[in-house]
Amino acid sequence: MSSTAEKFDPACRRCARLASHLARVRREYPGYHARPVAPFGPARARLLVVGLAPGMHGANRTGRPFTGDHAGLLLYETLNRFGFASLPRSVATDDGLRLAGCRVTNAVRCLPPENKPLPREVARCNGYLAAEIAALAPGAAILALGRIAHGAVLAALGSKRGACTFGHGARHELPRGLTLFDSYHCSRYNTQTRRLTPEMFRSVFVAIASRLAARRG
Repeated sequence: MSSTAEKFDPACRRCARLASHLARVRREYPGYHARPVAPFGPARARLLVVGLAPGMHGANRTGRPFTGDHAGLLLYETLNRFGFASLPRSVATDDGLRLAGCRVTNAVRCLPPENKPLPREVARCNGYLAAEIAALAPGAAILALGRIAHGAVLAALGSKRGACTFGHGARHELPRGLTLFDSYHCSRYNTQTRRLTPEMFRSVFVAIASRLAARRG
C-alpha cells in the first residue's frame, strides 16, 4: 500500500481547515458529535462500503457513518435486504442496528465545509482507510460510493487511478484478491434526481453478493 496504515484517531486534528470547521459546528450545535467519525462494523469484514465524508446533520450529528440523514436511507435498506445489516434504517448509535460481515466508512472522517473535502484532506485521511483495507477478510469486496471514494481506495492500495476508471456498476480486480465495485453516491441529490435509483443500487449489490458467494465457494 502506498499510504501508511494508521489506526483511527478520534481526536485527529491534522487538517486545520476541518478542525476549525468542526469547532464552529460544535459551538452552533453543542449536541452534535462534530468530531472525526469512526467506522461502523467489524474490522475483518467481507464488504467495506466507502463513502465521501460525514454529512452535516447525519454522521456529523450522530457519530455513525450514514446515520440520521437521507444519504443512509437507501444504503442501510439495501444492506438489510442483502443480509449485511440487522435493520433497514440507521437513525442513532443506540438504535440496535448491527452489521454482519460489513463495515461502513468514509474517505474523509471529518465534516468538510459544503461537503467538499480538499484533495490534501483526502490524502491525509488515507492512512486510516489503508488500515481498514488491510484488515479485510481475504477476497473481500469494496464498494466505493462516488469518484472520490474510488480514488481514495486506489490510493490506499498504491494503485494508479488511471488503471481503474470510475463508473456506476464497474468492477475492478485489486491486489490481495480484493474486488472494487463502483456506485454513484446514495446522496439526496442523486436519489431525488434519479441519477441513482434503488434498482440501480441493488444491481451493484447483486454483483457483490455473487462475487462473495463465488469466493466463499
